Amino acid sequence: MKALLLYPEFPVTFWSFKYALKFISKKSSHPPLGLITVAAMLPDDWDIRLIDLNVDSLKDNDILWADLVFISAMSIQKESAEFLINRCKSHGKKTVAGGPLFTEEPDLFPQVDHLVLNEAEVTLQEFLYDLQNGIPKSQYSSKEFPDLSQSVLPLYQLLNKKKYAVMSLQLTRGCPFNCDFCEITALFGNKMRLKSSDHIIEELNVIYQNGWRGEVFFVDDNFIGNRRFLKSELLPKLSAWMQERKYPFKFITEASINLSDDDVLMDKMVMSGFSTVFVGIETPDEDSLKECSKYQNNNRNLIDSVHKIQNKGLIVMGGFIVGFDSDKPSIFQRQIDFIQHSGIISAMVGLLNAPPKTKLYKRLLKENRIISSFSGNNTDMAMNFIPKMSFDDLKHGYQNLIKGIYSRKPYYLRVKGFLSRYPKSIHFKKRFGLSDVKALLKSMLILGIFKKGRRYYWKLLLWTLFNRPKVFSMAVTYSIYGYHFRKVFKIK
Repeated sequence: MKALLLYPEFPVTFWSFKYALKFISKKSSHPPLGLITVAAMLPDDWDIRLIDLNVDSLKDNDILWADLVFISAMSIQKESAEFLINRCKSHGKKTVAGGPLFTEEPDLFPQVDHLVLNEAEVTLQEFLYDLQNGIPKSQYSSKEFPDLSQSVLPLYQLLNKKKYAVMSLQLTRGCPFNCDFCEITALFGNKMRLKSSDHIIEELNVIYQNGWRGEVFFVDDNFIGNRRFLKSELLPKLSAWMQERKYPFKFITEASINLSDDDVLMDKMVMSGFSTVFVGIETPDEDSLKECSKYQNNNRNLIDSVHKIQNKGLIVMGGFIVGFDSDKPSIFQRQIDFIQHSGIISAMVGLLNAPPKTKLYKRLLKENRIISSFSGNNTDMAMNFIPKMSFDDLKHGYQNLIKGIYSRKPYYLRVKGFLSRYPKSIHFKKRFGLSDVKALLKSMLILGIFKKGRRYYWKLLLWTLFNRPKVFSMAVTYSIYGYHFRKVFKIK
């Protein structure tokens, strides 16, 4: 069989970093980890081609070459996925689709020949067996959560690493928490499932041997779901592996705010090469946190928790939401104040939406408040339900919130405040290459000469150069990030 694996295009969003990637001559932030994992599960005698529409173009000859076309996507890739499915159908090709987009709302894709839903370790094998016997079904699903200890090694060699800014791997699936608006537990369960520490080291060896150097993203939805395993098993081995190779990677991951309660875990993460962690803060409002069952964020000083993580040497990226039923008109200024005081530079603020498999969706459906499908894009000024606050007031407050954190003056002040106290780790010795020099020169040209707010850019760079020279590269990076955020949110 000839299998063509397609990854649909992402629209321009907060996390696409499209405008920032141009400074470092990259096409996409992250590779399609799910697809290269699926590729490793296909029969050894199949011919496989991978085309990521975010970094390459799809030609008709590619489609004509294939016997089967596999498509995996997240909700935000829906428009591109539908286009690809129809394009393949127009050439008479059979399509196989899986991933969160199709698992969440399979009924929306009757044009797909074979829906392989949930986790591929279970359902893909059933499909391949039926395919071999000439009896493939139109849909495969399972309530089983597979054991990750037997996971395959993703085929990283299918990727053109030069086109990506970050490499990816996965340690766990599942989350011990069950926030109302989050579909993770519906998709992957509450019980944390893990790969072995030896398996992770093996994956890192493959990534390293393929020549990758730089940032590596552990895509886990909550990396610290099993803290005992991390502290006793993985992180000691990871630290030794990194030290032996003189720290070739900087790790990024996602974690809940209770990371701040465990000094030993944070220290071990930093010693192992972790530099950045995304934390779902959501809101400083206690009533809204209770409303969405975000209990791990209740009854704590969230700013102190963020600062504690930052002071350990971990950069905190944050997720924030407005549009809860409990939100009052004051929430927008409260969010601005929190983000500014916390020093969270990459603060993803979105309007609340209800993904189809969440507790929030089920509640709103009973209340007859669901009005549209879920786009997966929480920065597109859309909500798929009727909020308690008037939508006009919510939209206006949201726009003011975004301006309050991403207009040049507050943004550069926040960057300066963070850099002034960031304890730069000795392990992350920046290797300046040609791409870094090009990024600096481009930023000087675009942000320092041609764009508005030039004085803020130069003030930050000069202040950093004379006061915190070791984090100068971070000042340049965050200046570029700010440019991307202003472009996404159309802040002039």
